[in-house]
Amino acid sequence: MKRISLYIAFILMGSSIYAQKSITSDVLKELSESYQNNGTEKAIRNAVNGTSIKQLTLNRDVKNATDTWFSNRVNSSGVTDQLQSGRCWLFTGTNVIRARVMAETGMKNFHFSQVYTFFYDQLEKSNLFLQGIIDTRKKPMDDKMVEWLFRNPLSDGGQFTGVSDLIEKYGLVPQEVMPETYCSNNTNEFSALLKRKLREYGIGLREASDNGASEKALEKQKVEMMKTVYRMLVYAYGNPTTTFKWAPKINGKYTQEPKTYTPQSFYKEICGGEDLNANYVMLMNDPTREYNKVYEIDYDRHTYDGHNWVYLNLPIEDIKEAAIASIKDSTMMYFSCDVGKFLNAKTGILDINNYDYGNLFGTTFGMNKKQRIQSFDSGSTHAMTLMAVDVDENGKSKKWMVENSWGPTHGHQGHLIMTDEWFNEYMFRLVVNKKYCSQRILDLLQQKPIRLPAWDPMFQNEL
Repeated sequence: MKRISLYIAFILMGSSIYAQKSITSDVLKELSESYQNNGTEKAIRNAVNGTSIKQLTLNRDVKNATDTWFSNRVNSSGVTDQLQSGRCWLFTGTNVIRARVMAETGMKNFHFSQVYTFFYDQLEKSNLFLQGIIDTRKKPMDDKMVEWLFRNPLSDGGQFTGVSDLIEKYGLVPQEVMPETYCSNNTNEFSALLKRKLREYGIGLREASDNGASEKALEKQKVEMMKTVYRMLVYAYGNPTTTFKWAPKINGKYTQEPKTYTPQSFYKEICGGEDLNANYVMLMNDPTREYNKVYEIDYDRHTYDGHNWVYLNLPIEDIKEAAIASIKDSTMMYFSCDVGKFLNAKTGILDINNYDYGNLFGTTFGMNKKQRIQSFDSGSTHAMTLMAVDVDENGKSKKWMVENSWGPTHGHQGHLIMTDEWFNEYMFRLVVNKKYCSQRILDLLQQKPIRLPAWDPMFQNEL
């Protein structure tokens, strides 16, 4: 028996890595010796040391010519540019409406004021944070919700529910009525200061509560705090207009006599006044959760009196069906994805075959979509406007195109083209008018939503 035990021990010692919890000198030696420092390895090392990995792994077998033919496409013009801000969700949401306004008025170049809506977004989010602090004042600082609030007092990111709630409450205005500012195009510096002030106010509200202040007294204190927030926002983004004169222009000339509007009447009369919350639904493709179920994200909204983020989780083919129906009816859609994965920024093509990382490093990167989400390797990072699809003779999608908000010189004339395979792997959310959904999907929407926490990593805001 002793001989057998010694033999087993000897075998186990054959690999110094076996059963080692730390990187000991023996483990380090074995790791070091596993690297073959030959001519090929040196050449790869030198290349990786001094060159962009994307440049090294660019798959030149993928055709370089951009195929811009699409069987179905929604017309648009004038690509927007969010510049150095995280407002893709706002540009995307309003671009869906912009295309309709341009089609109905005949205008060739029209844009909404993004800074007008963003002003109220930041004002509402500030109130949402401070009221959240009041609502959770009895919970300890290390409570998960309290921690989430202080970590996320404000963001320039967002999602479609925020667009719909803000438009419903504050309307829309043309770009010329309230132009962009340096701070709205470059949000980081000012946003950092405003977040710092909000955190200070949050601590102050909790201390006042500890000292016996009532909920009513805290809410009065909050209003005084919001006066400073409002002033800071005016300094950074401008003073929002309440009335303005406007009429459509074609080739620089009015097509009718200018009329006085409020932001709300402008949305109703010029933009159609559609009830976005009632008429649109967010469809998600998240294989980590059960399909055909409705989910709601707790406290993840833009206004305190607004709507939580609600979506229906569906297989990808069901989402494609609704998207194709919308595009065929000349209706753009809010679309979000993991835009950084396999993007060739020069050509504007999103293709899972664009880069061959595995061959360069002598390994594979084999996680599927579910595993990438579970391990925090992938998630929705950016929103764009889905506007075109190319379908085959059987009506199945072959490729897609989105209108981006990174300016007209980025990608393919301001657009990105994605293969259908890329769409499957890195598309996450689509907001579509309910009239393009099947009856089965409409029936599924009648479910009571399953509530998920605000800090779920899958539900970060698009930037």
